[in-house]
Amino acid sequence: MSQIYEEIQALKQEKNAVILAHYYVPEEVQACADYIGDSFYLSKIATTLDASVIVFAGVTFMGESAKILNPEKTVLLPEPSADCSMACMASVEKIREMREKYEDLAVVCYINSTAELKAESDVCVTSANAVDIVRGLPNKNVYFIPDGNLGAYVKEQVPEKNVIPGEGYCYVHHEVTREQVKEAKMLHPDAEVLTHPECREQILALSDFIGSTSAIINHATDSPKQEFIIVTENGVFYKLKEKNPDKKFYPVSGGQTCSSMKNITLEKVRDCLKNHTGEVFVDSSRVQACRIPLERMLDAGKQAK
Repeated sequence: MSQIYEEIQALKQEKNAVILAHYYVPEEVQACADYIGDSFYLSKIATTLDASVIVFAGVTFMGESAKILNPEKTVLLPEPSADCSMACMASVEKIREMREKYEDLAVVCYINSTAELKAESDVCVTSANAVDIVRGLPNKNVYFIPDGNLGAYVKEQVPEKNVIPGEGYCYVHHEVTREQVKEAKMLHPDAEVLTHPECREQILALSDFIGSTSAIINHATDSPKQEFIIVTENGVFYKLKEKNPDKKFYPVSGGQTCSSMKNITLEKVRDCLKNHTGEVFVDSSRVQACRIPLERMLDAGKQAK
């Protein structure tokens, strides 16, 4: 294993490259990354780098977002087929239909979406900032796409708005059941339940804390509790354990695994750097339209500080 790490480090120097890794990729890939984070953090970081090449250990929409925000840089995906099924669970036709139906409508697009959907939207959000951004919009009506579960959570948190959730979902979070969470609580009665808002409302109702991947990590780190049931993709355990070696973390039964994220390996990271494969391209006619909602998201994050 040490040999492939050395190869990757050498290639990074040679290519003036940086590696970004999402929390959900395998532990060994996170270990070789320069930056590890959730979608919002990595989106911000991508705009501050001096590197010529960005290797994005994540799924397609993440590579697209990095390219849209950094059109002059080369963005490589170690596994180009790694995709997010939810990213396509909305349509341009439906967005345009909703704009006809509601005069005062903001289309809020979860960053887990295709470039085509971003180009039709007013602002992008992540699970870390969705509530704050929707609350700050001047519009009364908000069409939240594509994740219906996150949209429903935002609707509950921002009752003063008419939030209309989309019909998409992340299968990793959507398939968690009440029975699985209840079983985990019975096995670990002293543990706090920390849950991602992409889960269904009935799962959120059983939780002690609801937040983005980064918020879950921060809460577990700051909490005086010593045991936690983690209801999100199990790649987050790497950073949880690294930051909290004396605390205990448990998945719900069956575990939550994104198969696309887990298909990203060290060998693929090395090979994309070595052979310049998996380069991300975004239709130049669409780049500016996509940049606007992404930059609005980043600007909103700056104003919130």
